[in-house]
Amino acid sequence: MLRHPTDALTAALGQRVPRVMVTIIKVTGVAVREPGTRMLVTPYQTFDSIGGGHLELQATQFARSFLCKAATEPARHVESFMSQPEGEPCAAARVELTFERIDPDGLKALRLIRKRGRNREDTWRLVALDTTAACGVYDQDGVRLMGNGPERLTLPGEGGTFELRIGNDGGRWLLDSYLMPRPHLMLFGAGHVGAAIVRALAPLPCRITWVDEREEMFPPLLPSNIEPEATDTPEALIANAGKDMTYLVLTHSHALDQRLSEAILRRGDALWFGLIGSNTKRVQFERRLKERGIPAARLAAMSCPIGVPGIMDKAPAVIAASVTAQLLQVWEAAGQA
Repeated sequence: MLRHPTDALTAALGQRVPRVMVTIIKVTGVAVREPGTRMLVTPYQTFDSIGGGHLELQATQFARSFLCKAATEPARHVESFMSQPEGEPCAAARVELTFERIDPDGLKALRLIRKRGRNREDTWRLVALDTTAACGVYDQDGVRLMGNGPERLTLPGEGGTFELRIGNDGGRWLLDSYLMPRPHLMLFGAGHVGAAIVRALAPLPCRITWVDEREEMFPPLLPSNIEPEATDTPEALIANAGKDMTYLVLTHSHALDQRLSEAILRRGDALWFGLIGSNTKRVQFERRLKERGIPAARLAAMSCPIGVPGIMDKAPAVIAASVTAQLLQVWEAAGQA
């Protein structure tokens, strides 16, 4: 599962009106979205989604009613709703949602989470659903940084992003994660196709290191998950990269493409490697790289041409859509594995 950690958080911090964070905490049956999914509701707008349809309509209406009761009702509330896709009576599910008004203490916690996110640090939030205690904020090791709760928490195991915990007194606690995206793409080339791919990937749960020697090619403003690298020694970035990276090479130079391809394939630990070009380019590169000692098995794993099969249009936006779909398939498969 790929889950973007910041959409509702960004909206919660960016709004200056009363607002409610809505979180799925339990699903009985089959629902569109899983526990831990969030959306933010204000009197005028909604941000992110808990699945759309009638469930989201009910949740939005309830959240706005909940906002109107701020003077008389507790700041947190749990409510159950039925979710049933139209025309599919067998697909009904009961979904439990938390409704959490963003109060000053909650705002402080979210600001700390955003600050840690900018430093690419994972953060957890512990929210008491049955009391008005300020929520606790914890680091990636389960150590409390601020707020209420135990000094140290045992966090969910590998892959866990969310838990509903029951205390010894029967009280319910929401343990919610704000994890930095695991998929990491190193993209070489800031031309039309590279820029189109970055635009397509920017709102998705991934990190992108965007590499080109021409600093002026990068836009002045980029989303927080895009890190530009202006360098004339791009091979050094490959040498210092971590394991299980995804790489995409689409520079303005065939000679540079070949150097980068060789550096990536010599490592032998890429999660995925894509090279822009035709079948003819692939054949040429395979021959040259074999002569330079690259094993045939590694060459076979190289994706060239790039994109999902059956899409032939070469317009940058079309290539970007096709490559984005291909990368999502790779990242989803890796997450499931």
